[in-house]
Amino acid sequence: MDPTGQKYFTIIDYVIFALLLVASMAIGLYYAFTGGRQSTTQEFMYADRSMKCLPLSLSLMATFQSAVAIIGTPAEVYANGTQYWFIGCCYILGLLIPAHIFIPMFYRLHLTSVYQYLELRFCKAVRICGTVTFIFQMVIYMGVGIYTPALALNAVTGFHLWGAVLATGLVCTLYTALGGLKAVVWTDVFQTVVMFTGQLAVIIVGVHQAGGLSDAWVKVRDGGRISGIDLNPDPTVRHTFWTLGVGGVFLMLSLYGVNQAQVQRYLSSRTEKEAVMSCYMVFPCLQVALMLSCLMGLVMYACYGNNSPLEQQYITSKDQMVLYFVMDMLQNFPGLPGLFVACLFSASLSTISSAFNSLATVTMVDLIKPHYSMTEARATLLSKMLALSYGIICVAMAYVVHLMNSSVLQAALSIFGMVGGPLLGLFCLGIFFPCANSIGAVTGLAAGLVMAFWVGIGGFLSRMPSSVQVLPLNSTNTVLAASENITVFAVIDAASRPAGLNGLYSLSYMWYSALNSSTVVLIGLIISFMTAACLLERLTEKTQLDSQKPKINGNGKEDAGTEEETETFLPSNVVSPVEHETSV
Repeated sequence: MDPTGQKYFTIIDYVIFALLLVASMAIGLYYAFTGGRQSTTQEFMYADRSMKCLPLSLSLMATFQSAVAIIGTPAEVYANGTQYWFIGCCYILGLLIPAHIFIPMFYRLHLTSVYQYLELRFCKAVRICGTVTFIFQMVIYMGVGIYTPALALNAVTGFHLWGAVLATGLVCTLYTALGGLKAVVWTDVFQTVVMFTGQLAVIIVGVHQAGGLSDAWVKVRDGGRISGIDLNPDPTVRHTFWTLGVGGVFLMLSLYGVNQAQVQRYLSSRTEKEAVMSCYMVFPCLQVALMLSCLMGLVMYACYGNNSPLEQQYITSKDQMVLYFVMDMLQNFPGLPGLFVACLFSASLSTISSAFNSLATVTMVDLIKPHYSMTEARATLLSKMLALSYGIICVAMAYVVHLMNSSVLQAALSIFGMVGGPLLGLFCLGIFFPCANSIGAVTGLAAGLVMAFWVGIGGFLSRMPSSVQVLPLNSTNTVLAASENITVFAVIDAASRPAGLNGLYSLSYMWYSALNSSTVVLIGLIISFMTAACLLERLTEKTQLDSQKPKINGNGKEDAGTEEETETFLPSNVVSPVEHETSV
């Protein structure tokens, strides 16, 4: 074994990786020059609402099956066993609720942007707040999503860092800007096949290297990597059945219920029934993706046992573990490392292209169109330019991430997960609570974001290495937007339980979405009741004044005053701001 841990690609590996980029670009060019040639915003943003459920379901799965998940999940299973596999339980409610509540409502409203609902339900200010929050969330993750796999690849193989970033960023930007949503969906389908093929090939060869299926099973069983159900109700424990199976439901709802990238795919379906069916079909796709990632972690343990390459100092981060395993154990199989790298960057491309398309859509529909009138042709051209601009921003964000240290990088990844909870809470406030008003919605969203950053960043800082001996543990969310890859530190002295703020900071990251969305709903309802009570009191006072009999002047006639005075003192068209809102 090479003590430096440095491995190298062969010509075949480079060719396979290049073929992935060429094929993705070819799909984009095909849809740019066929059909309607992306000449309308309806075709560019929503594929003329003509997509079938099978490609949509694969695209829905690929959107948040990021490279961070493919790298992090096997490393998590290698280090801590299969407890994380129980996150698959949350997929049931996490997809049933969107299929029967969110999708029918959004589809019947004929929305273009999911944040249009917020204006229909509340007001334009709430819509803008939701849009800006989503843009902030996705822009941060774009750079991280494209930089993380390139950095791991560079560290293990010496593959040129910025060559990988620029190649994937450029290809992704071009096929998204040229081919629109159709190109994004069909490249997602192609990239999903590459992802599954690459992972399956690595698992098969890895099992062979470990001595066969039975030997591999004995090794992982004796090594304690087969976990049972942990029913510990403590919310500060990182992974239990409750944190994964219940806390994960809120995370799934923020991703598959109210995220623009996913809702845009639902709305591109030919019918509402096909949109619901595509959501159903995501379930087996996600289960297969989760199974392959977890099996890779078990195969890695069967090959290495407790002799971790990290402990042997062949690598410097657990994020490099999977790529090191591929290059180390499979180097005698030319082309297989290249296939897995293609699998890894397929996950990155599918996530980033979805971000470009959804960001261009919300920017155009929510921030530009309401203020500027333009022709259809100009609106389509501007949408393509926005997608191109976000591609450039993505590469720029990758450079910003490069300038950060690892701690800030982990914080940036966690921000992506933290912002989704408040947005989920905002939509739940509007859908399930007709009494909520716009003031409560804006205040609740602000409170949810404050809670998210307070608990998330505060918890991250509280777990930073200190004079107390700590043990690094890697924690990765396989569906993430999240999409989060947070390195936490478990204090060796487990007997001391956190209390006060430390108890809040120790909350498992899987509960972040639940906490933040609940904060939005709770604060939003309180403020709504308070403002409604104040408004009711004012209206009551005006009604009493209106009901008073007018005074009689000296001539025995009613002193009605001038028309101008009457209208100034008591307008006849007093309408509550709440009456302008709906309970859609």
